[in-house]
Amino acid sequence: MKLRLVRIILSLACIFVCVGDFAAAKDKEKPKQPGTKIVDSGTFGVFSSGTRIATETFSIEQGATGSRISSQFKSAQGEQVAEQSSEMQLAPSTDLRSYEWKETNPEKMMASVVPNDTFLVETFSNGADSKVHDQNFLLPASTTILDDYFFIHRELLAWKYLASACKQTGGTPSCPLHQKVQFGTLNPHERNSMAVAIEFAGRDKVSIRGSELELSKFLLSSENGDWAFWLDDRLKLVRLLSDGGTEVVRD
Repeated sequence: MKLRLVRIILSLACIFVCVGDFAAAKDKEKPKQPGTKIVDSGTFGVFSSGTRIATETFSIEQGATGSRISSQFKSAQGEQVAEQSSEMQLAPSTDLRSYEWKETNPEKMMASVVPNDTFLVETFSNGADSKVHDQNFLLPASTTILDDYFFIHRELLAWKYLASACKQTGGTPSCPLHQKVQFGTLNPHERNSMAVAIEFAGRDKVSIRGSELELSKFLLSSENGDWAFWLDDRLKLVRLLSDGGTEVVRD
């Protein structure tokens, strides 16, 4: 089963396809369409100085017509509450079909991204201005969405790295050590694009909730800061750690 899972994920044409044991809890936000499968679902805890400050709840569904990645982010610090949600629709090729982001608290804001020929077109509004604005980015539909606060997007980017840079050896991905691969990304929340680089940093023993796990470590670097992240043997994102000290851990 493990060999089958790895082969499926490492296929660029079927990067979000899964089999039975990869399935997790059902997505309660929206009913699944016939023939769809849950590639991954669950929650991430976001920690600062050891204190949990936010939770992301996510789901990745894959079907014959493409994939849907949905996420809800909630943070409460004292009386300040932040709530955001996002939904990404991908074609079977993993090209972007659409992306929607909304903030309902503390302000009401929105942004959406759709491809248009050689452009990605972002439509947005913010709490201080009720007008709707458009901004064009000279980027292809293959560009990776890497939005703030939605850490499941980092898992999708990791899978793209595995598919493009790693080989399958004995049922597990074999990645070149410390060889960076660049990807073009768009951050709709910040309305900016940038290149990021990912490299494999080897196997690493990590303590999570008192248990020591041996995981695959990767480094993500960009002009906005660096992240280390760890995948388990099912190629699921387990932990992230920013150079600023923010830690994200799968529940």
